[in-house]
Amino acid sequence: MERAVLLSEPEEAAALYRGLSRQPALSAACLGPEVTTQYGGRYRTVHTEWTQRDLERMENIRFCRQYLVFHDGDSVVFAGPAGNSVETRGELLSRESPSGTMKAVLRKAGNTGEEKQFLEVWEKNRKLKSFNLSALEKHGPVYEDDCFGCLSWSHSETHLLYVAEKKRPKAESFFQTKALDISGSDDEMARPKKPDQAVKGDQFLFYEDWGENMVSKGTPVLCVLDIESGNISVLEGVPESVSPGQAFWAPGDTGVVFAGWWHEPFRLGIRFCTNRRSALYYVDLTGGNCELLSADSLAITSPRLSPDQCRIVYLQFPSLVPHQQCGQLCLYDWYTRVTVVVVDVVPRQLGESFSGIYCSLLPLGCWSADSQRVVFDTAQRSRQDLFAVDTQTGTVTPLTAGGSGGSWKLLTIDRDLMVAQFSTPNLPPCLKVGFLPPAGMEQEVVWVSLEEAESIPDISWSIRVLQPPPEQEHAQYVGLNFEVILIQPSNPPDKTQVPMVVMPHGGPHSSFVTSWMLLPAMLCKMGFAVLLVNYRGSTGFGQDSILSLPGNVGSQDVKDVQFAVEQVLQEEHFDAGRVALLGGSHGGFLSCHLIGQYPETYGACVVRNPVINIASMMGSTDIPDWCVVEAGHLYSSDCLPDPNLWSEMLNKSPIKYTPQVKTPVLLMLGQEDRRVPFKQGMEYYRALKARNVPVRLLLYPKSTHSLSEVEVESDSFMNAVIWMCTHLGH
Repeated sequence: MERAVLLSEPEEAAALYRGLSRQPALSAACLGPEVTTQYGGRYRTVHTEWTQRDLERMENIRFCRQYLVFHDGDSVVFAGPAGNSVETRGELLSRESPSGTMKAVLRKAGNTGEEKQFLEVWEKNRKLKSFNLSALEKHGPVYEDDCFGCLSWSHSETHLLYVAEKKRPKAESFFQTKALDISGSDDEMARPKKPDQAVKGDQFLFYEDWGENMVSKGTPVLCVLDIESGNISVLEGVPESVSPGQAFWAPGDTGVVFAGWWHEPFRLGIRFCTNRRSALYYVDLTGGNCELLSADSLAITSPRLSPDQCRIVYLQFPSLVPHQQCGQLCLYDWYTRVTVVVVDVVPRQLGESFSGIYCSLLPLGCWSADSQRVVFDTAQRSRQDLFAVDTQTGTVTPLTAGGSGGSWKLLTIDRDLMVAQFSTPNLPPCLKVGFLPPAGMEQEVVWVSLEEAESIPDISWSIRVLQPPPEQEHAQYVGLNFEVILIQPSNPPDKTQVPMVVMPHGGPHSSFVTSWMLLPAMLCKMGFAVLLVNYRGSTGFGQDSILSLPGNVGSQDVKDVQFAVEQVLQEEHFDAGRVALLGGSHGGFLSCHLIGQYPETYGACVVRNPVINIASMMGSTDIPDWCVVEAGHLYSSDCLPDPNLWSEMLNKSPIKYTPQVKTPVLLMLGQEDRRVPFKQGMEYYRALKARNVPVRLLLYPKSTHSLSEVEVESDSFMNAVIWMCTHLGH
C-alpha cells in the first residue's frame, strides 16, 4: 500500500481535511408543542442546532434545521426534515416557552469590541419584544455557557430568568479630568450623579474569574425580566460567598432554584471540573430569603424539575478530589423536603452491569412524562449509552446497550419522545427519535432516523480489553483492566507497512468513546492506524479505576499506554518502526513521558498544551488542586506545599526524563491557555533545544487550552501530519 501522505503532497492532506471537516456537529435540540391535524394525525416539530467549520471564513458557523415527527402516541409513524438549514447568526441562547407558543432568544449584535446583547421574545411569525440589555446597564454580559448560564421561562410565561455578570462600578484615574455638563443648573453641575460616580484608584483592580474559557465571568447574578413592562431585577438574597447558576423557576413561580458555587477564599477553574464545592439553593422572590436544599460540603450540578413540579433531580460528587469521577443521582422532593440518593457511586463494574454515572451535565429535558423516570447518557467503558432510571426503585435500565457498538447522546426528552444523536468512529453524527417505552420494556425502543449520515469508507474499528501484567497491578485496586479503541484502514495490502499513531486522552479522568472524531478519522484515511487508549483512571470503568491513578501519574498511566502499544503491535503486525504519539493536556503529559521512558519505541511526537512540570505549573494554572491531587495528596487552599511535595511533583513530571529523549517533538501551544499555561511547553522546548533534540514550537497567540478555533485547529492538523510523515519516513 502507499504509505501515509507524502511530505511533497500536503495538498492531499489539506483536501482530505477540507472534505471531512465539513461534517456538522449537533449542539442542541428541542421539541415543539404537539399539533393535531384535521384528519386526526399528531405531529411535533424538532428544532435542531448544529455547528460546522467554515474554512473560508475561518470560524464555526451555527445553523438550525426543523424536522417533523408524526406519531400515534407511543411510536413514530413518519419523520423527516422540513425545509433547508438556515444559519443563525449572533444567537447565543434560545428557549421555547412551556406551552411552545413563544421563544426567547439571547442575541449578540454589533462590531467586535462593541457587541451588544439583546433579549428577544418571538411569537408565531413575528418578534414580539426586543430588549437591549447592554443599554439598560442593569448588569454586565449575560452568561451563555453551560457551567452557569440559563434562560428559563416562568411557568406563567410572563418572566424570563437568566444569569449575567454583576455590574461593576466605574473606575477612573486619580488624575481624571472631567468634562462639565452644561445642560443642567449650577447645582446639578457641581454634584456628580451618584449612579455614574466613578471610584478613583480602582482603574486596575483585579477581578477573579472562573478560569479557562470563563474569562471575564467571575461574579454571576440572577436576573429576572418582566416581559410586559421590560423591567429587569437583579435578585437579592443569594449568599455573598456563592456564585449562582443553572437556575430555574420554583413550582408556582414563588422563587428561583439554583446551583451555587463557593468562591471563597478564591475561585478555581470550573470548566470540566465537577468537584467544585457547590449546593442546591432556593431564593424566595417575596422576602428574598435564601434556603439551602442540599448538603453544603459536596459538589452538585444540573438540577432538573420534574414535569409535575414535585421533584428535582441533580448530580452530586465529592469536592476537591479528582475533577471527573463517578457521581450520584440525587432526588429532592419539593413538598416533603426529603433527599434520597437514587443511583449511587459504582466502585467496580461486575460483568456487563452498569458501571456508574460519569456525565457532567444532565440534559435540560431528562424526565419521563409521568415524572417517574430520568433519562441520561453516560460513558460505559469505551462506549456512551442511554439509560433510564426509575427514581422510586433506583433501577437503571439500558436503552441502547448491546447495539452496533457506537455511542449515543441524549439531546432532550419531552412527553416521552426522545431526541438523540448516534455516531461511530466511521459514521458522523446522525439524528434519531424514539418513544420511551413503558417501565419494564425500556430495551424495546424503536429508533427512527430523522436524517441519516453517510459512513466514511475504508475505516474499521474495534474495542480491545487489556489486563495489565501482574507486576503492574495496583496493590489496593487489584484486577482492574482497561480498554483501547483501535481504528485502522480497512483491508490494507500489507499491514506490516501501516504506521500507527498512539493517542492517550487528557484529563486524566476522561475517556475516548466509540463516537465520531475528526482527527482519528482523518489519520486513518491517510493510511495510519490510530490507537486510542483508555488507561486505568479513565471514566466509565468504575470509581476504583479512577481512584487508582492519583499518586501514580507518570507511572501507572504511562505503563498502561506502553503495554497497549506493545500488545497491539504484536497482535496486528503494524510497522513497529513507525509509531508516533499525539496527545493534548494530560495526553501530552503522557506522550512526553513515553518518549523519555521508552525512547526506542517512538519516531515522532506531537503534543498540544502538554503538562511538563507539575511543580512549576501549580503556581500559574487555574486548577492548582489538580497538581496536588494527581500527585497523590489532599488539596487545601490555605497551605503551601512542603519541599517533599514539590519534589514528588517534579519526579512525576516528564521534564525529569528529558535527558533520555531523542524523538523529534512538535509543540503546539495556546498563549491564552489558563489550564496548562504555555510556559509549560516553553520549558520543555528549551530543555530539548539544549540537548539538540529536533523540536518545533507553534505558538497560537489568541488560543486557549483546546486549540479549537477553526484557523488554529486546521493549521495544527496540517503541521502535525507533516511532522509525523517527515520523521516516520516514507
